[in-house]
Amino acid sequence: MTVHDQTTPTGRSVSTGPAGSRALPPGDTALMPTDLSKQPAAPQPKGKATSGRGQNKFGAEFIFRSAATAAGAIIVAAIALIALFLLVRAVPSVAANEANFFTSTEFNTSDANHLRFGIKDLFMVTVLSSLLALAIAVPIGVGIALFLTQYAPKALARPFSMLVDLLAAVPSIVFGMWGFLVLAPEIEPFQRFLNEKLGWFFLFADGNVSISGGGTIFTAGVVLAVMILPIITSVSREVFGLTPRAHIEAAQALGATKWEVVRMTVLPYGRSGVIAGSMLGLGRALGETIAVLIVLRTSAQAGHWSLFDGGYTFASKIAAAAAEFSSKLPTGAYIAAGFVLFALTFVVNALARLVAGGKVNG
Repeated sequence: MTVHDQTTPTGRSVSTGPAGSRALPPGDTALMPTDLSKQPAAPQPKGKATSGRGQNKFGAEFIFRSAATAAGAIIVAAIALIALFLLVRAVPSVAANEANFFTSTEFNTSDANHLRFGIKDLFMVTVLSSLLALAIAVPIGVGIALFLTQYAPKALARPFSMLVDLLAAVPSIVFGMWGFLVLAPEIEPFQRFLNEKLGWFFLFADGNVSISGGGTIFTAGVVLAVMILPIITSVSREVFGLTPRAHIEAAQALGATKWEVVRMTVLPYGRSGVIAGSMLGLGRALGETIAVLIVLRTSAQAGHWSLFDGGYTFASKIAAAAAEFSSKLPTGAYIAAGFVLFALTFVVNALARLVAGGKVNG
């Protein structure tokens, strides 16, 4: 192999091999490339924001975050303003009330100078009808959700789900007319049976109205159960459908039957969702107005804690007297009742959101 000597511009000689490669003398770094890490960085084009955390605060992310925050603040402010309005308008009437607001069963606002009103009966009728609706709708709703997610073929599950969800689109007044004209006469024999066989229990004892005609809290509760059924079914169906497939397959590998798979995996996993859906349905039932107003066809006081009582709920009482809201103090009495209903539904829905978010272990 022939090695040739060449002279560098600095006067040093180097040897080149057959391929033309250079061999520097030991310790000579004059011809080695400069360290790239010390080279100045290439200038960035002007007008382009850098990526990462140093993004311009006026960028798209900042704008979107600000818009989302503003939207949330508007909702919170609206709720706070509604509560403030109800409270401000209710305080003068409550101060002028000559009866106990929480324990009185009387609700008389005909004389603005002598107001006597209380929410005891309104609270009783509202709670009884809503809890009865919940007791009827929850088992049926959970059963429908289990059928659609665990038993029904997909070709049947989809249209059946749509059919159940369509119940939520039926107007309240239609449910009220159905309950008044169709359900009440048909359910009257069953109410009489409960009154005769279980009349010793206060819920099925004689109420303040005749069972004849069916215009009782019991009938209103059944109507409300039909109305809240889509909410409970929808939430439960979504939660049951999210059960991890690995949990189901593990139970099947252990030889579990279909019911045992549902009982050991699906129901425990969806328990919080069922509770959340039930509480959302309860909030819907508490605030229902027109349907209950049509079904409960009596202004008599309740007071017996019987499902065969009549009377008014908070919402139906306010709706029935809406045409008389001309004087400040009598109107404030109904606004005070509305404030109690507002607080009650707000608490129920807040608890439902906590459960749905996993903050409360069902």
